[in-house]
Amino acid sequence: MELLLGNIGANPNSADREGRTPLSFAAESGREDMVRLLLERGDVNPNLPDSNGRTPLLYATISRAVGVVKLLLQRPDVNPNLSGKDGQTPLSFAAEWGAQSIVRLLLEHEGVNLNLPNDDGRTPLSFATSSGQEGVVKLLLEREGVDPDSPNRDGRTPLSFAAEWGREHLVRLLLKRGGVNPASLDIYGRRPLSYAIMNGRESVVRLLWGLPDLQLPMIRES
Repeated sequence: MELLLGNIGANPNSADREGRTPLSFAAESGREDMVRLLLERGDVNPNLPDSNGRTPLLYATISRAVGVVKLLLQRPDVNPNLSGKDGQTPLSFAAEWGAQSIVRLLLEHEGVNLNLPNDDGRTPLSFATSSGQEGVVKLLLEREGVDPDSPNRDGRTPLSFAAEWGREHLVRLLLKRGGVNPASLDIYGRRPLSYAIMNGRESVVRLLWGLPDLQLPMIRES
């Protein structure tokens, strides 16, 4: 690597047919030594995406290469919000897979958008909730800028996903956070309680049913 980079005319940003650069491969492989060598050059673009829209930071996040993520985030020109073709950001991937160390690094970065949705309108909190990542959910809910009730394109909130999967502990965390509407309706007219009932989540049903502000519609006898 040192010999190649020392050659006059060597292009450290050269990409293969899929648009992947040397930095992209080094980041995915967790090779901190090579990432450092590349970043020390002034002509390396750390934000170059491949044909799938994935940047070196996104690959490092997906591979859970914590050291590489840290190195990349130390660069002032690295954009932590760049997403792949599906719109999923590094924070979103880390949240979904419960990579708490990477989530912490991203949350410490001033430029990170905590609520940036993917193409389906799902935020990092939404992914963490549906995949049951309690540690990440706690980290996100501690941040003042996080919207705990952000709906996706179907109108489903993090509480809706937590209720569907019977994640009682996450339902309690969300309700405790405040700013969450337990009676919110999605585009199908379903509430979080509806999903809990449909999937037989008895403990969540009991929890949501007892809320004083649920505002359930009156059922009229025919």
